[in-house]
Amino acid sequence: MYEPIRGKSVHTMAGTGSDVPRRPREAELEFQLAGHLAALLTATDELRSQAPCADLDEAAEQLAQQVARLRGGAAPARAATPGPPADGGSAARVAALHRRAYDLAGRALVVAASRADTRAAILAAQRMEAHAEAAARPPVPC
Repeated sequence: MYEPIRGKSVHTMAGTGSDVPRRPREAELEFQLAGHLAALLTATDELRSQAPCADLDEAAEQLAQQVARLRGGAAPARAATPGPPADGGSAARVAALHRRAYDLAGRALVVAASRADTRAAILAAQRMEAHAEAAARPPVPC
């Protein structure tokens, strides 16, 4: 009535350990956290170019340290920060960058909390607070 199965099923994963690369959950969270912090570092560097500020310089250094820690000591790639724009940076652009950085810091905070990474969570929360305050007030030079 039914023909017997002649070959191995393509739907089973038995015996195919090397066919599908897998990372443990902790490694995946570490990878995600490093990515979110690197994106936040990029946004911070862009903000530094638009509206230079000592607070942003310090935040960028802290973010770079955390990304390097998560990547096993490899320093993150960073673009050279040009001097301030001739027009002083568009207020709307700076506010949009602060909102973007706030969102990125929020994502980093969620992953850091899932990973129980206190240092990264504190840094992300501090950056969220700083960007929320900066986005809410009119742009002023640091």
